[in-house]
Amino acid sequence: MHIVFLNTFEKPAEDGTIVSGKLSICERDGIWAVLWSEGEEEAVSWFEGTSWEEMMIAFRHGVAVKMGEGYTPVVDGMLEEKRGGAGSFLSMLQCYGELHVKQELFEALREWRRKKAVSEKRSAYLVATNRMLWMISAFVPYTTEELLQIPGWGEQKHAAYGQELLEITAQHSRETAFPLKWVAEKLEPSVYTQWMYKQKEARYKNDMIRQQQKKRILSFVFEGGSMEQLQSELELPRREIMDRIEQLETEGYDFEPLIARELADMPDSERELIWETFRQTGDRYLKPVLQRVYGEDSVKEKQMDVLYERLRLVRLHYRKSAKQQAM
Repeated sequence: MHIVFLNTFEKPAEDGTIVSGKLSICERDGIWAVLWSEGEEEAVSWFEGTSWEEMMIAFRHGVAVKMGEGYTPVVDGMLEEKRGGAGSFLSMLQCYGELHVKQELFEALREWRRKKAVSEKRSAYLVATNRMLWMISAFVPYTTEELLQIPGWGEQKHAAYGQELLEITAQHSRETAFPLKWVAEKLEPSVYTQWMYKQKEARYKNDMIRQQQKKRILSFVFEGGSMEQLQSELELPRREIMDRIEQLETEGYDFEPLIARELADMPDSERELIWETFRQTGDRYLKPVLQRVYGEDSVKEKQMDVLYERLRLVRLHYRKSAKQQAM
């Protein structure tokens, strides 16, 4: 294989010596490989295949893992690390919050979030993410001004939930103060650096999983699979599968065969009504289309997901047709 990239990594050992590692990207006849070796040990393959995109995801994930373990590359900048600035301070707040969670307060906040999500019939993370609750439990804001210093907690979220949340934090003590500029000095650089690489590792790992799921979706569609089979194969909610399909469609992949299979039993009159409603109201928002096509009273809650999926499939076909007519 031809070596197209090579870098050396170093890590101090407990006995004072330096442990070396080598990372290379190789190519032969269109086949890419990412190889890692330590000392005299045989190289370990992180990736082998034809996809440049998949190769780079595996490369970045592996680099993040090794740098999280304490290795430093001789040639730095492979993960395009941004140093300094407001973004770094926000990540410091996130790091400190994750590492200093007050468990009792966090559990109270999580229970509040669960009840709120149930009452509003929405996903819990839309009310507040775990990361946000970790920071709130670590810093324990008592006032509106303090709560608004928590990254991600903006005016809109505060108007909806702020008073309820402050009633919970008021019942807990704190040892730190606001404003939070002290975090940058108190957070140990080595701890923060390791945390940062763990975040990158998790992100690149998620990218790898999504890339694998993308291949499986396209393979199933090409082989004549159904949405039900995709759901079983990927073990994902059908709504999330539809999200992926819509994204892949914008990347130029053709889902017309899947649409035809899934909507084979749809009457022409229903399809025409949906099509005409898209023309009149636009295709961005589906709720007005749902109400006009199926009627507000006739739509039962248990049917909502099924009907929304049908509308999203028709919308894919509608948008493709509109693009073709515009060309």
